[in-house]
Amino acid sequence: MARRQLALMVMVQVLALSVWFSASAVLPALRGEWGLDRQGGIWLTATVQIGFAVGAVVSAALNLADRIAPQRLLAAAALLGAICTALITVLADSAWVAAPLRLLTGVAMAGVYPAGLKIVVSWYPRARGMALGVLIGALSVGSALPQLLTIVAVLPWRSVLLAASALAVLGAVVSVAFLRQGPDARPAPPLDPRYVLRMFADRPQRLINLGYFGHMWELYALWAWLPAYITASYLRSTGTAGPVAVGATAFAVIGLAGAAGCVLAGIFAERHGSARVALAAMLLSSGCAIASVSVFSAPPVVLLGLLLVWGAAVVADSAQFSAALSDAADPRYVGTALTAQTAIGFLLTVVTIVVLPTLADTVGWRLAVPVLAVGPLLGAVAMTRLIRSTPGGAVPRTFR
Repeated sequence: MARRQLALMVMVQVLALSVWFSASAVLPALRGEWGLDRQGGIWLTATVQIGFAVGAVVSAALNLADRIAPQRLLAAAALLGAICTALITVLADSAWVAAPLRLLTGVAMAGVYPAGLKIVVSWYPRARGMALGVLIGALSVGSALPQLLTIVAVLPWRSVLLAASALAVLGAVVSVAFLRQGPDARPAPPLDPRYVLRMFADRPQRLINLGYFGHMWELYALWAWLPAYITASYLRSTGTAGPVAVGATAFAVIGLAGAAGCVLAGIFAERHGSARVALAAMLLSSGCAIASVSVFSAPPVVLLGLLLVWGAAVVADSAQFSAALSDAADPRYVGTALTAQTAIGFLLTVVTIVVLPTLADTVGWRLAVPVLAVGPLLGAVAMTRLIRSTPGGAVPRTFR
């Protein structure tokens, strides 16, 4: 039953989150039709991240992920995201109209992602690292689909957004009809808006969250601007950078390598613990960010080799932070803890998504990308302190 629910959750999350990534796939078309400049495209992308953070903060303050059945919260949020995405095709004729709808889409996604994590955690009390690794691995593939669409896309941009909306509606239906909480789920707790403050007052949970924030500093900025970095490198090394070559490389790095990294991290976490695996992934990822300086403008096969390792490492720790926090948090408020963690993490992504291309305009992509190493290096410090303060590096079950 647990495996069936995990498989269903993977499907539901990919379907529901398709509206999140859909705008990335049609951004070139929007630039042409709406006259979007580069900054407009950047902020249209960042608006979803801001909306997610806003929605997650409200959800955490009201304990929504713990006080409402998560499968119902997920379904309602997926429907809201589908409606907002579909409305863009009818109402929007500029970024000024689309931006509020993308903001609301982000708000909706804050009800999808943490709720899905909570359902999986309730089915896997003793193998959370592995189960969440599988889930995040599937989401890595979903995140990379816009890159694949740049190779084969033939649909008008409105059709792409409507198709994504339909997928999100299907995800909502499957969620209500088939998803259920597992045996480790707890009864709905009383409203406690101050739980987030108590979470950060607890040292293990605080260190886990600090590690996660370092991870998020790097992840989405790399995913968002990887095609630009690849394009610049290919132009320097070969003089050409066609959309097929760039899209295929980005899909392999984000989707294929990312999924493999998540699954492998889950396997190792069952043997060595989520905290140690997250530490190793961040050290490897920061090393790749620094090494990117030396492979920029190298032959494509050399660049691809480093990027595949980086693509696996940059997301491998994501599920492990969720697993570690779910183990250290008050079991009555696991959904709230995960929601608060993602709220701050996704808000931080706005900084690097906006700053990285601006820095690249000044110093070039070769010197801009290594700045991403700062986040995982600081996160590694937090995880090292956590491991040293607990026997065997285990996450203490503070509230149990």
